[in-house]
Amino acid sequence: MLPVMSMIIGLTGGIGSGKTAAANYFSSAHGIHVVDADLKSRVVVEPGKPALQHIVDRFGAEILQQDGNLDRAALRQQVFSDADERIWLESLLHPLIREETLRDLNSATSPYVLLVSPLLIESGQHHLASRVIVVDVPEALQLARTATRDQVSEDQVKAIMQVQSQREARLSQAHDIITNDRDLAHLHEQVNTLHQQYLAMLQEKNP
Repeated sequence: MLPVMSMIIGLTGGIGSGKTAAANYFSSAHGIHVVDADLKSRVVVEPGKPALQHIVDRFGAEILQQDGNLDRAALRQQVFSDADERIWLESLLHPLIREETLRDLNSATSPYVLLVSPLLIESGQHHLASRVIVVDVPEALQLARTATRDQVSEDQVKAIMQVQSQREARLSQAHDIITNDRDLAHLHEQVNTLHQQYLAMLQEKNP
């Protein structure tokens, strides 16, 4: 395993909670290096990667788009309705995603680094982090936002929410909570406060 030099802050939240908006602001306003585990999950299944061939062997060529890329929507339908298939897929991808993630974390030069993952708790990635931020949103709002954004049915969103940690379980792992039930300015204000808090913590550790 590669050593990681910067302090790691984990950031998670359910689908449609506003994780990406929070992470983008840490990056754009404060220059914080962001490692997005969801993007890593795309890298490990790019055409030519062994993981993609394993997925095709398991689910058939119809799991591919015409250009040879993975059809993530088709795969999602397969695995979210079958727990055994989901477990198989996670056991294939999680170690690969972890390796890619560690490589990126190790390249960070900002005062601390943000590890963003929808499955931060479930995959055990939170053990890499010194602190965990949960972006929290009422479930009714989460459902409505995601169905509108992704143009999917509320039933599909509910299935994804079932797989992700329940709200209470996620909050129980949080050191810091961003409540995203208002506008973007309110979200940004909370990010600014946390950024200053983390800089102060680093100052204490390295006076």
